[in-house]
Amino acid sequence: MHIEPGVVDGAKIVLSYATALAAFGFSAKASIDMIKKDGFMSLVGRSVFTTLLVFAFFEILPHQTVGVSEVHLILGSTLFLIFGPAAASIGLILGLLTQGVLLAQFDLPQYGMNVTTLLLPLFAMSVVARRTIAANTAYVDISYQQAFKLSLTYQGGIVAWVAFWAFYGQGFGAENLASVATFGMAYLSVVLLEPLLDLAVLASAKNLQRFKKSTLIEARLFH
Repeated sequence: MHIEPGVVDGAKIVLSYATALAAFGFSAKASIDMIKKDGFMSLVGRSVFTTLLVFAFFEILPHQTVGVSEVHLILGSTLFLIFGPAAASIGLILGLLTQGVLLAQFDLPQYGMNVTTLLLPLFAMSVVARRTIAANTAYVDISYQQAFKLSLTYQGGIVAWVAFWAFYGQGFGAENLASVATFGMAYLSVVLLEPLLDLAVLASAKNLQRFKKSTLIEARLFH
């Protein structure tokens, strides 16, 4: 989901600042809701974990440049299920920024596009979760079908935003169309793999009952 340098440049890049601000607004709203529910220190603690995890995901897990962007195993739905939308969004914001500042300064001009691409599908997934997972179902008990819907929403949103930035920046020429299509096809592997990883993590979480009352994980995980 790292947009390649030069795909969107010049005055067009201003739009990414506006979309990033909208994404930050959703994150701020989710953070305020979480502080009211679980407290400020809970948000801080979870956000530290998610930031470290996101940075590790970007640097350690396999990733490959394909077409207009990079294919990453981001595990956005896993972060959402374990830590909740607020901490997951902050982790994505800060993990991506940390990677850019420390290791990939060439990506900083694309930060607005990349953070939009990560965050807005996360909050779309949050809506899908409310609609598809019954209120009396703990996240550790969700089915593969439910996990697949979350992953499809998140990863599909990432592909859609990458395609938007590519077409916005480079138009609908044959070469750009092929590049976007190649990226989208490559992401199918992530869509199929991530639900299995989600369920594996959730199955492992069932053995961590001593953390049921911990404020460092999403209460809905066990309740």
